[in-house]
Amino acid sequence: MLKRSLIAGASVLALAPAANAQDCELTISVYSFAQDEFDEILYTPFEEETGCEVIVETGNSVERLAKIAANRENPVIDMAVVSVHDALEASRDGLLQTIDTGALENFDKLYDLAKDPLGNGEAIGYTFYATSIAYRTDKVEVTSWGDLLSEELAGNVAFPDVTTNQGPPALYMLGKALGDDDTSLETPMEELGEHSDDIVTFYVRSSQLAQLMMQEEIWAAPIGRFAWGQFKDSGLPIAWAEPEEGQTGGLNVMVMTANNGNEELATRFMDYWLSTEVQTKLAEGLVDSPANAEVTVSDEAADNLTYGAETVAQLDLLPPEAIVDNREAWIEQWNALVVQ
Repeated sequence: MLKRSLIAGASVLALAPAANAQDCELTISVYSFAQDEFDEILYTPFEEETGCEVIVETGNSVERLAKIAANRENPVIDMAVVSVHDALEASRDGLLQTIDTGALENFDKLYDLAKDPLGNGEAIGYTFYATSIAYRTDKVEVTSWGDLLSEELAGNVAFPDVTTNQGPPALYMLGKALGDDDTSLETPMEELGEHSDDIVTFYVRSSQLAQLMMQEEIWAAPIGRFAWGQFKDSGLPIAWAEPEEGQTGGLNVMVMTANNGNEELATRFMDYWLSTEVQTKLAEGLVDSPANAEVTVSDEAADNLTYGAETVAQLDLLPPEAIVDNREAWIEQWNALVVQ
């Protein structure tokens, strides 16, 4: 856990009169990556603006959600950031409350997919990423998700394991290429199983893939945009596919814990995070792709992000309820149909 120093100052008075130096602190639960960048761009400037202390707790999603659940009667976390499907599970468990979007000056600046991804006002997207296919342009042309199972790529493809964040979305898009967009994913799993001998590896970490591509063991693989840099900078002729079925991806969201008693400060922090200035700095630092549609970044940064209205419009995201409701069945089917 990172604990930050309270930065006292007259700006404390900008909060509601009840807030003071003794009780003006906010406890947030976040992913552990890029904390130095978040400290510089988000946490410290917010402390300086408000005079309040930001207490940051990090960990994996399972641990962080378990802590929220264990303290539901006396919350120790005010707000958290999680995947949209983890947010849905927390919502169903009664751990969240509605966010007052009327108090968010930056809410209307968000892309539509980020405004109410759960459909109940309990989550707001702050970043997202695309998932598509990285491929060797000197070896093959990829124009469809179905190309992953083509004769041209047989023996030179990696595919994400169903237990990874990239697995179900990639299967979903493969299913669309096969003419079946049912979220049971049975059709693409059956087809993938029939071609399993043509798959070099069902990967669990994208870091495996760049080396395999450099060694020419694979020519193509579905990846998240956040991993694109290691391929783009490899010196090899590698492209990011724009399949005819579209791209998929994932969405991360902000949530407010139920009955935390610190809603005003948590809402203000969310609004600060969603501001054009902060989202621009995070994007230029290649920390997060911006959910704020007003953000403009350099061409260099854009090439490493999921960025721009045109790209966002292409994203075909699996509904969070499909992920939550089918996760266990997907694993059973995967074991029976793909890796038997």
